[in-house]
Amino acid sequence: MLWHMLKRIRRAREQRVKLFRNGRNQAVRIPREFELPGKDAILRKEGARLILEPVPPKSLLALLDTLEPIKEEFPPIAELPIDPVNF
Repeated sequence: MLWHMLKRIRRAREQRVKLFRNGRNQAVRIPREFELPGKDAILRKEGARLILEPVPPKSLLALLDTLEPIKEEFPPIAELPIDPVNF
């Protein structure tokens, strides 16, 4: 029973993909459920594994551009009187 559950979990995280040639390069078809955002990615090799990751945003503005807008209204902030500061 446990083996079947582990097999099902593993299948959800991995999938067999097709390799093909693109000119002199080898390429892989990435299934829709594994698509990465953007147009660039980072590929590195760890032992026999190839690891493909999205490129992190280069600037704070690029990161903020990926976020969804806040839909809730902010409460009004009351203007408080300024207390004099003694030096």
